[in-house]
Amino acid sequence: MELSKNYLPATVEEKWYQHWMDKGYFRSTPDSRQPFTVVIPPPNVTGVLHLGHTLNETVQDILVRRARMSGFNACWVPGSDHASIATEAKVVDMLKREKGIEKSQLSREDFLKHAFEWKEKYGGIIYQQIKKLGCSCDWDRVTFTMDDHYYKAVIKVFVELYNKGLIYRGARMINWDPKAKTALSDEEVEYKDIQGFLYHVKYAITDAEGKPTGEFITIATQRPETIMGDTAICVNPEDERYAHLKGHFAIVPLVNRPVPIIFDTYVDKAFGTGALKVTPAHDINDYNLGLKHNLEIIDTLNDDGTLSAAAVVFVGEDRFVARKKTVAALAEAGQLVKEEAYTTRLGYSQRNPTTVVEPRISTQWFVKMADIAKPALDAVVNGDVKIHPGDRFLATYKYWMENVKDWCISRQLWWGQQIPAWYATDGTFEVAATAEEALALFAKKGITLTAADLKQDEDCLDTWFSSWLWPMEVFNGISSPDNADYKYYYPGSVLVTGQDIIFFWVARMIMAGLEFNGQKPFNDVYFTGMVRDKEGRKMSKSLGNSPDLLELIHSYGADAVRFGVMISSPAGNDLLFDTSSCDQGRNFNNKIWNALKLVKMWEPRQAVDNVDASGLFPIRWFQSRLNEVQAQVAALHADFRLSEGLKAIYSLIWDDFCSWYLEWVKPGFEQPISAAVYTQTVSFFEQLMQLLHPYLPFITEEIYQQLKVRDETDVLMMKQFTTPAAPVHATLVEGTLAQEVITGIRDARTKNQIKPKDPIVLHIETKHENAFKQIEDTIAKQVNAKAVHYVQEAVPGCITLVVQKDKFYLGTETVLDTTAQKESLLKDLEYQQGFLKSVENKLANERFVQNAKPEIVEAERRKKADAEAKIQVITESLKSL
Repeated sequence: MELSKNYLPATVEEKWYQHWMDKGYFRSTPDSRQPFTVVIPPPNVTGVLHLGHTLNETVQDILVRRARMSGFNACWVPGSDHASIATEAKVVDMLKREKGIEKSQLSREDFLKHAFEWKEKYGGIIYQQIKKLGCSCDWDRVTFTMDDHYYKAVIKVFVELYNKGLIYRGARMINWDPKAKTALSDEEVEYKDIQGFLYHVKYAITDAEGKPTGEFITIATQRPETIMGDTAICVNPEDERYAHLKGHFAIVPLVNRPVPIIFDTYVDKAFGTGALKVTPAHDINDYNLGLKHNLEIIDTLNDDGTLSAAAVVFVGEDRFVARKKTVAALAEAGQLVKEEAYTTRLGYSQRNPTTVVEPRISTQWFVKMADIAKPALDAVVNGDVKIHPGDRFLATYKYWMENVKDWCISRQLWWGQQIPAWYATDGTFEVAATAEEALALFAKKGITLTAADLKQDEDCLDTWFSSWLWPMEVFNGISSPDNADYKYYYPGSVLVTGQDIIFFWVARMIMAGLEFNGQKPFNDVYFTGMVRDKEGRKMSKSLGNSPDLLELIHSYGADAVRFGVMISSPAGNDLLFDTSSCDQGRNFNNKIWNALKLVKMWEPRQAVDNVDASGLFPIRWFQSRLNEVQAQVAALHADFRLSEGLKAIYSLIWDDFCSWYLEWVKPGFEQPISAAVYTQTVSFFEQLMQLLHPYLPFITEEIYQQLKVRDETDVLMMKQFTTPAAPVHATLVEGTLAQEVITGIRDARTKNQIKPKDPIVLHIETKHENAFKQIEDTIAKQVNAKAVHYVQEAVPGCITLVVQKDKFYLGTETVLDTTAQKESLLKDLEYQQGFLKSVENKLANERFVQNAKPEIVEAERRKKADAEAKIQVITESLKSL
């Protein structure tokens, strides 16, 4: 079959993914092998893969494919998260836009029918994208966090924690998303530094009897729209300016309500005016002050962010519209002293990034975190769960776990697991998985009720309360803990995830694993970095700087995209993505493809001979380079340095195999190639494709199959790695020397205008003749030398060059211009003298010599000796000219 000019990924990718699927190569069942378990961080069912997902899925596939090829029983479980806030918002929007239906017009049951219809319509899109990327997931194990078994597992865990006293219900200050109209956990609030304003407002003072004193007290606030909810003015008891106001009142502007002036050391008398308005319903610190001083709580906001009836003025106005109107009204009343620009941090909803979060007092359900956080902290600190890169994220993990707050887990939504709390008409409740079990609990207390008397809590659970069970429940570990899969695959091997959900998900999964199973959920956590554009901005739809994955794959092919995201993404470091890296990947694919075409051209030109290919220098050298990189990549993978592993393979294939080895063994024009050399070359090519396969699965499988006729069971993705032999160091050194000499001679020929077809006689002046004997034939063939001689002195009338510490004289019939030679040698001399000076300066620095590791100092001394030797050789060569 004739090979295409360039590699064409589209047909190759579709063909091989379907073949792997048809043969069941991705499927895993328990057997006698050691399992390698990975669970996909479940992407939201709402949308498409962005480049952060692409990086994450690619890393997982590399790990899984390499494990599968290393003898492990690899099981990669795919799935998706129901994403309660985001999905409900999309369904609500769809119903309103397409059907003219408001959520409020539907029963919960009807709304959920629409939500599941939406999920069935759009939920599979993300799986198709994962397949397009080449991910080798076990598609028989797809899990969704609203599957029946998963739903039951979440409810089971809630009941268990409640019965242990680890879940409670109470009124607390929480974070409120006015757009989604739901509570958020602290971790779902993202803070941004913004430019705001500080408004200075004066409050009239009255005495204890309510008589105006003629005085005013000025406060500064960023949120004048909350003034109507003020229930006190607080000053520091040590602030002499306000000591005389003890027992006095302040009149809240616009609503003319008297509030007490209270004294508390919480107020910094040096900050602003030293006076603080206290609005317990709308600020956590004010709330705590209110509790301490027994202040009234006036909630002036509705759940959608508009002003409530309690505000008295501007009722029904959006909070930010009300802010402008409040400022205008204060100015008109003569109570606005001034306004000034002010930089502040404002919390935004993670799920609705343009929505400012409101602190709000609300009755919600909470998990007590301190007790279950301690074992999860210890597991990471003592190394039972290893974080990569640990030097970057261990301290962050520790800080959060040591300062953990109770987790608000209730959400005022319908899409999600409904909280299993059952209320009687008098407001008392029982927590149970079903209404029948709740009735039984009421009965134990002597309360006789019927199902009609009970009403289930309207709220659903935070999405993270389901996903923290993910490593267990994908194997039915909570709902059916004695099953064989769970016992075999749990705990998992490695979790690959983004650093931005270290608290939301990673820490909580460790807590859940230890709490409900007594075991950690995984051995290692690999944190990928954030994907940013080439200007350093986080990729987002709003900025329009995030390319579409399917369009990238259509343009470049999946392998090139995988290459593009992996070539510059060391663990934990942000990836500055540019499509030029996909271009590099496509060029790499074409380079390998052209190498295949070259080798296939040799196939019919094989000549059976008695050549011992293993004794030929090019083969001995490349075998050592291959062994060296195979061991290097294995070590890098063990340390989760996957990007560095790809770079090592890339260099081995592009430079060593394509640019050097194939040139060294290439037969002459219309000449045959030794069958033994050809066979060994094909073997090398196969091993290179095996090494590269976890990174670029499609092109490597295609080339592996093209190299020779195979049985249909002989597929690269299932080919097992073997332990490489140790590289021969001397051979590697000889190979480097050969490359440098060939490059130097070729450059000299070019500078002196000697055509490639014109033969030369090569004279080598060296103290290491034996080393050159090993590479003599290779050098002679590559530089078109008809003879090689070893000399002890300069050969007149030749082109002179220096490589390392050796001198080379090129004899040619071409009339030489010594000026060009002298310029080249002088340029090299200048470089070596500059290099020597920099090394001498470093060695003259006493602090460097005393503080650097001994091996580093010794390396600098060797550099100095090498530079001095080269300078001497160049100087002597110049004299001979």
